[in-house]
Amino acid sequence: MDSQSLVDRRGELWLALAPLWLEREPRESDYAHMVEVIERHHLTLRQLEWIFRLELAPVLARHQVSVAGEWRTFNDRKLMGQLVAHNKRLTGWRRGFWTLFSGLTTMMTRHRWNELMMRLMEKRELDALQ
Repeated sequence: MDSQSLVDRRGELWLALAPLWLEREPRESDYAHMVEVIERHHLTLRQLEWIFRLELAPVLARHQVSVAGEWRTFNDRKLMGQLVAHNKRLTGWRRGFWTLFSGLTTMMTRHRWNELMMRLMEKRELDALQ
């Protein structure tokens, strides 16, 4: 898949979910924005989990463990370049490698991800009732 197709398909979602890796806890408005963007993409919980584990965490976890990491905000353009480069290489043995080590790369943000998924499920339940 070419770079522009990746950005068109995932860019908005990647940037919306990136605050899960920042130093500060996401605000209510951050979670609301994430849920809104996720809903526009019509993804299942299973699809979202794999996006979190394979497409985002390998790149964003590096920012968390870096001494000179970006902690307050991300440079969206730079981050998008890193995410596109990673995802273009995410085939074959690399996909297997990141699947195997995804527990380590998601460990520091798993509590935030679980909170986001709870909020998403609550919204979907409310929408189903209406």
